[in-house]
Amino acid sequence: MWPKVPDQHKPGNPLVPWGIGVVYVLFATIYLFLIYFSNLSPPSIFTTAVSAPLTLAVCILFGGFMGMLDDWIDLKWRYKAFMPLIAALPLMYFVLANQATMRTSITLPFLGSVQFGEAYIYIIIPIIVMVITNTINMLGGLNGLETICPAIILIGLTALSSPEFQFLMIGPLIVWLILSFFNFQGKLFVGNTGSFAIGLTIASFAVMTDLKSSLLVSILPYVFNSVLILLTVFFVRKKAGVKFDGKRLVSEHKRSLVTLITYKRPLTEKQVVAIISLIVAVFTVLAVIGIIF
Repeated sequence: MWPKVPDQHKPGNPLVPWGIGVVYVLFATIYLFLIYFSNLSPPSIFTTAVSAPLTLAVCILFGGFMGMLDDWIDLKWRYKAFMPLIAALPLMYFVLANQATMRTSITLPFLGSVQFGEAYIYIIIPIIVMVITNTINMLGGLNGLETICPAIILIGLTALSSPEFQFLMIGPLIVWLILSFFNFQGKLFVGNTGSFAIGLTIASFAVMTDLKSSLLVSILPYVFNSVLILLTVFFVRKKAGVKFDGKRLVSEHKRSLVTLITYKRPLTEKQVVAIISLIVAVFTVLAVIGIIF
């Protein structure tokens, strides 16, 4: 039923189902639509001028569609980088319709609270969506990276949000964690469909719950990885890559977070994923601590 691709970091390159992220997209949107149309959801979710469940569902659908399109035709980065701007439209409308209850400022380290006014809606939100979606999509290639690390950030944001918004993420988060388990075991790949969808989920959820500052801290390892990759591509004209000897991964350059960790240091795939997941977890914990204290 599912298309299969070879797992380049397993002996024998076994074929693994690809694009299973569509399962997350379908379940998350159905779950959010059921919340909207049922009487089971907390009433306070509907006090906003625009529905939070429907807005989040539309953003996830946009992300899943863009990722599926990339899986099908392998879009070039110059096109893929700006595609998430389309997905920012429902989120912009949500904030615009709820200006009375939502802040248009962001607390930045060493600068304090910076007020953006209307520029927050028309400039900052599209930038947040574009950066978060692309940086999450860029940190992949190993079993677990595209699923476990985003799950850690989403768990941190969910823990900091109100009970009403936590209710929105229970179903999608459970499904994503199940996919993460099988992805880490090398049983499936979520593909760009999954990474784009989870990127849109994180960006949209952070904006809707006003946890932008926490997102900024949590996402720093992703930003570091993307900056390292882009600088290498622009100035060295070479891509990052690791060698696999049948058991371990090793790199001879420092062009990404993965190659930096494996630079002249052979590690198994699971060890690399565990190290990067730990790094993301540390920054997520710092984000949570920053809000609590």
